[in-house]
Amino acid sequence: MTQRITIDPITRLEGHGKIEIFLDDAGEVSSAYFQVPELRGFESFCVGRHAEEMPNITNRICGVCPEAHHMAAIKAVDAAYGVECLPAAQRIRELIYMAFYVTDHTTHFYCLGGPDFIVGPEAPASERNILGVIRKVGLDIGQRVIDTRKRNHELIKQLGGRGVHLCGAVPGGWAVPLAQQRREEYRQLAVDNIEFAGFSLKAFDDIVLKNPEYLDLVLSDLYRHETHSMGTVDSSRAPNFYDGQIRVVDTLGNEVALYESRNYLDHVAERVEPWSYLKFPYLKKIGWKGFVDGQESGIYHATPLARLNVADHMATPLAQAEFERFYETFGARGKAANGRNLPVHHRLATHWARLIEMLYAAEHMLELLDHPEICDPNVRQVVSARAGVGVGSVEAPRGTLTHHYETDERGVLTKVNMIVGTTNNNAPMSLSIMKAAKGLIHGGIASEGILNKVEMAFRLYDPCCSCATHALGKAPLELLVRRTGSGALLDRVVRG
Repeated sequence: MTQRITIDPITRLEGHGKIEIFLDDAGEVSSAYFQVPELRGFESFCVGRHAEEMPNITNRICGVCPEAHHMAAIKAVDAAYGVECLPAAQRIRELIYMAFYVTDHTTHFYCLGGPDFIVGPEAPASERNILGVIRKVGLDIGQRVIDTRKRNHELIKQLGGRGVHLCGAVPGGWAVPLAQQRREEYRQLAVDNIEFAGFSLKAFDDIVLKNPEYLDLVLSDLYRHETHSMGTVDSSRAPNFYDGQIRVVDTLGNEVALYESRNYLDHVAERVEPWSYLKFPYLKKIGWKGFVDGQESGIYHATPLARLNVADHMATPLAQAEFERFYETFGARGKAANGRNLPVHHRLATHWARLIEMLYAAEHMLELLDHPEICDPNVRQVVSARAGVGVGSVEAPRGTLTHHYETDERGVLTKVNMIVGTTNNNAPMSLSIMKAAKGLIHGGIASEGILNKVEMAFRLYDPCCSCATHALGKAPLELLVRRTGSGALLDRVVRG
């Protein structure tokens, strides 16, 4: 008789989900599923709306990453209307986006992923949270985390119009210019961000890399997968979160694709499974080979680790130094046949990559603020609606985010498609959960600490399930009717 272990709800992620683990008669794992039972349906109900509304509609998909949807949406509108964003407006967009990156990566490191290392993967669940982190590292460091998020959210609020669901994007520009008097204030904010990112990298070094037990966990086969990597790069092949070409490298570090976001359908296809609302993208030229990794698999990941893997270097000096140290540590620097770095496939290294990205975002903020034209008041222009097709993409913290709109002559949407960062990572997340479950659960024994290590296999991807759910697919639904008080099960209805 098949036994089942259910982790419901899974914890420390955005959205809702559960993991179903099935055991054979010997108590060994036969299969495991990452299920997301929520449905959002933005691709359907946005049809019929005016395109310029999309930045302010789609940023409601999520309260964690509204800035990513806001930017991808306005870039898609720009493309559909055939307009180039004004230079100062684009720098403001990027400035806000870098501030968002700092806050988002701070949240994940200290609140979502960090407790597994700072407090410990075997610690009681009641301690594996931000309060447990503060108790472990001290109130002063906890205050620094809060201050970092606060100052960057304040910048987003001032320039974006709102503190959570910003509203500053307009076709071809931005709603308000950057005032000169704010510039120095923001420069100090960027300097503080650089210092905090350096502090966080040292904390990772002290807590994880210098701890033999944790380092062994990072380097273990338990969380290792060889899949292709995807990320956006600039013309020099350095990561760029706001603009550039999408690059894919294979498991050996060879470039297999480099394309403009408008051509994404030539390279990416999506698969539907009956047990999840999340779609499963894969590389079209390789094809879907099932839930397997390796050079012949069409599965790819799009994460902070993937973005480092596709890059030849970082665009800022401090981040470049960390980039070099990262690949040196894994013995991968310059070891690919083409002279590039070998991709790092140890998925827990994603946490380290995330901090390198935080440092780059902070440095790039300072670069943007030092540009002599960022305070140019010319940030808005007259734009006319038209029939067109527009694709906009950015690198969301969780992966490559693509918005695809088609409009009629009035600028009304006739088609909407999105591939969200977490959607890109759905297949590799499933691989990671399966491998961790098979490596950790034996003889039907699954302690709370073991199940948390299974959760660590998805948590490293920093999934945003609210963003990733769509109308395709038919997720299983289980309805339990229980008696009030005693909780006795009265009825069970299942839709498969």
